[in-house]
Amino acid sequence: MRQINDTVTGEGFADVLSTLDWDATADRVAATGETDVRRVLAKAAAGRQLNTSDFMVLVSEAAEPYLEQMARLARHFTLERFGRTISMYIPMYVSNACTNKCVYCGFNHDNPMQRTILTLEQVRAECEAIKKLGPFENLLIVSGEYPALCGVGYFRDVLGVCRPYFHNLTMEVQPMRQKEYEQLIEAGLNGVVCFQETYREDAYRECHPRGMKSIFRWRLNGYDRMGRAGLHKIGMGVLLGLQPDWRTDAVMMATHLRYLQRLYWRTRYSINFPRLCPSESGFQPRTVVTDRQLAQLTMAFRLFDHDVDISYSTRESDSFRRNMMPLGVTSMSAGSRTEPGGYASIPDALEQFAITDSRSPEAVAADIRAGGYEPVWKDWDSIFD
Repeated sequence: MRQINDTVTGEGFADVLSTLDWDATADRVAATGETDVRRVLAKAAAGRQLNTSDFMVLVSEAAEPYLEQMARLARHFTLERFGRTISMYIPMYVSNACTNKCVYCGFNHDNPMQRTILTLEQVRAECEAIKKLGPFENLLIVSGEYPALCGVGYFRDVLGVCRPYFHNLTMEVQPMRQKEYEQLIEAGLNGVVCFQETYREDAYRECHPRGMKSIFRWRLNGYDRMGRAGLHKIGMGVLLGLQPDWRTDAVMMATHLRYLQRLYWRTRYSINFPRLCPSESGFQPRTVVTDRQLAQLTMAFRLFDHDVDISYSTRESDSFRRNMMPLGVTSMSAGSRTEPGGYASIPDALEQFAITDSRSPEAVAADIRAGGYEPVWKDWDSIFD
């Protein structure tokens, strides 16, 4: 099996991943020593681009005593690239109907809950309710994966309803074909967020036993289809706690990011690594990632890539999000509801996961300003469409 480096290519990232040895990578991370950490931190401080081998060092246990140095560098590079700004966004769930049986998700097909798919009038009501919460211009449209009911035609109509209210429209829905992404771009779509959940295939299959999401390669190569379609922005992520080895999962995502950046260099990228929260499924995390470990992971990604957007959702607490503002985080959600119709139409529908930071958008924005940062509600304009 080939070791990770920054020159591996393939027709799709699933082909690349198949050449990489998970256990060998985990062993390399575990074998990291203090000399390795000091070398990589010196390289980062000199402003040189880090590679995936360097990233392995930064997420290792050996790097944990060096979080102060990592924090100083992460603060410097974040200010240099993004200034004192936090981009604000809000999710809008349009459906909790799903054909998948993800064992950790509240939308699991087998959960005996009433399913909801918003009508276009309900979508419009949600948009109007969100605009009353705050001056949001970045909307994340989220849906369970049920292509027969919520397919490209439905999403095209949803985009048409949302476009007059928001300048930037992103979707987190089922992976699609390249032509379908192209159709949605024509309808006003700016970006797509897709969580691979985990890059460890056996763990992925265990957690996704049925439904289209169970096809590991289809989901993993979806990012290539997004890139070929010409999306303005692609968001990627792993779900921390889905399998025990979060460090190796992070390395695989960093490798994936470099791969995408080389092939689809016109596209912007964001990364997410939410910690698994309780849901209706009753699934318990396979590992608990501490605040300190999540801080290490966040700062490691900032040192690895100065330009990538790092997003924290309302899964994380208000205090932790506040502390991480200067250390790599560049976007946050606020006022989130994770059930379809949660803002205006159907407030008691099945939610996907429980949120931790339940503050209003106004309160989150005030907290950001109190920390010396500026909430940015708009980073895209229709003049560029």
